[in-house]
Amino acid sequence: MTTLTIRRPDDWHLHLRDGDMLKAVLPETARHFARAIIMPNLVPPVVTARDAAEYRDRIMAAKPDNSDFQPLMTLYLTEETDIKDLRAAHEIGLVTAVKLYPAGATTNSASGVADFTKIRRQLETMAQIGLPLCVHGEVTDAEIDIFDREAVFIDRVLDPIRRDYPELKIIMEHITTAQGADYAQSHDNTAATITTHHLVINRNHILAGGIKPHYYCLPVAKRETHRLALRKAATSGDPTFFLGTDSAPHTDDLKEHACGCAGCFTATNTLSILAEVFEQDNALDKLEAFTSLNGPTFYGLAPNEGHITLTKGEPVAYPAKIDTKSGPVTVFDPQMPLHWRVT
Repeated sequence: MTTLTIRRPDDWHLHLRDGDMLKAVLPETARHFARAIIMPNLVPPVVTARDAAEYRDRIMAAKPDNSDFQPLMTLYLTEETDIKDLRAAHEIGLVTAVKLYPAGATTNSASGVADFTKIRRQLETMAQIGLPLCVHGEVTDAEIDIFDREAVFIDRVLDPIRRDYPELKIIMEHITTAQGADYAQSHDNTAATITTHHLVINRNHILAGGIKPHYYCLPVAKRETHRLALRKAATSGDPTFFLGTDSAPHTDDLKEHACGCAGCFTATNTLSILAEVFEQDNALDKLEAFTSLNGPTFYGLAPNEGHITLTKGEPVAYPAKIDTKSGPVTVFDPQMPLHWRVT
């Protein structure tokens, strides 16, 4: 097979940042993706309907000319999230989901939830009105090893939430473990996004032969056995799993730093990487489900009407960096030739 036509894909987990960074990185996503779930962890975070509307306006203003890209907005869940505001944002179609960050789990998560008993009313309301919950699934307890934080979160936090609110749609975002894949697959109203980079790298890519800051992300990449479990899940065609790149731009000076920022910027070359991965696993026929069908189905949206075509040929050359007014952003390097390009 040297050509593959699929429904135009969506990205169900995307960081666009704001200001000059937004203007620089948005075209990298809008080039190929029709829609994306936009993460609300700005500074200050997007916590109200008004915040979401204003952020959406800034995204729409930054779109390339003639782009039909549609941002799907989210609210940042806090222990003080107003129920009436939450309902109103959903009723007018302003927000597609609400994002749960455990306080301190990742970039700009300081305003997240520390006491999960304080968000019961918000979760109950979301279950009632059909507003999905996107979860960053890691505990932040200092005594828990960073490589175990996803599995512990499932046991301590996620499973109790799912049992208390069985009607609540939950998306386990950027899963990194076999336990995460198994849990999502085993429970109703539960799905999981998988990033491009977690299909490609394991923790050796970050640590072996010197620290590689551009492979450092949160949740951190795990052992090879977990990467292979994620590959199996993504390429299975199972509707539980769909693409959420978690593409997260940081300028090089913030990545290559004594306390470097977490995130891999994959928006530019994601579709080429995914086609390569799915071909390696003899699953090109499942790529459309992962990128274009499973996500809309879980969120209760129609798949995109348009299509894109990928063509296989000589290795594709992508830019090593995207220039922004704040400095360069390094594009994720999969450390393998990429033969598929969107044509």
